[in-house]
Amino acid sequence: TLSYLTGCVTSTIFASTYLLTTPYILFSLYSISQRRIIPALPFVLSALIPSLHSTWVTKNLLGPMCGYFNYSEIREYSDSSRSADFKNGKSYILAAQPHGVISFCGMCSASYCIDEFRLIKTAAASVVTMVPILKHVMGVFGLIDAGGKNIKKGGAEGSVVIYIGGIAELFKSSRKEERLYLSKRKGFIKLALTTGADIIPLYLLGNTDTLTVVKNGPLATLSRKMGVSITYFWGLFNTPIPRPSQMVYVRGRPLGITKMDNPKQEDIDRWHEVYCKEVERLFETYKGTCKGYENKKFYID
Repeated sequence: TLSYLTGCVTSTIFASTYLLTTPYILFSLYSISQRRIIPALPFVLSALIPSLHSTWVTKNLLGPMCGYFNYSEIREYSDSSRSADFKNGKSYILAAQPHGVISFCGMCSASYCIDEFRLIKTAAASVVTMVPILKHVMGVFGLIDAGGKNIKKGGAEGSVVIYIGGIAELFKSSRKEERLYLSKRKGFIKLALTTGADIIPLYLLGNTDTLTVVKNGPLATLSRKMGVSITYFWGLFNTPIPRPSQMVYVRGRPLGITKMDNPKQEDIDRWHEVYCKEVERLFETYKGTCKGYENKKFYID
């Protein structure tokens, strides 16, 4: 159908942007050095113009992706409860895993959710918020620097989405097994304890099935150091077209974290263990709802 094809094209645009941004930037810099400005004009304009958080785009233009990926949601913590807590000033860290090569499940949720939830910012690697072209394509989701003070402000004064495994988890994406980069990721727990923002675990079933990434080689190494994927990945027919894998967004219940002025390491470790067990529970409980996940094994690295 037309909607299905539109969803395929839209998701392919996002995937192609990741693949082509780096070559285009290099081409633009070369063009500028040769005093050929026209080919580099999109690069120049993107470098000068700030990115825009557009809830209109996520609501109205990304909807067909939900159909393409047969997207659905399971909410242990309901929209009504969450909305009421937000209106009462309660802050949350929405802890999303796994990252996948590109988080199409997260993108679909931005289109599918109620209006007020689209205002929530998403933490991303610094390079994603600064690189021309990429910052505008991904900026529609309302990105903030995951390594800066903005994320602490988000946790203290509002809510923020954090992809816990980050770029390291991207390279663990597999269609055969589910591996989360989590054992050493405890900063978000400390952030929750010091700001008083409770943690809501989000499990994104299907996120690791849509694309396959090259996990070794110089580009993979550079990707890890830069905090953004500039390595090669593929989907349908070895192209950037994402596979139309089913996606299920699972929202768990808040963990119940309360604010501590000076949390000790044992406090951080204890809540980290609670989070790990809850994430595993969500996976094991709901993996049967997502085609291809029935026999997937779960690991925490």
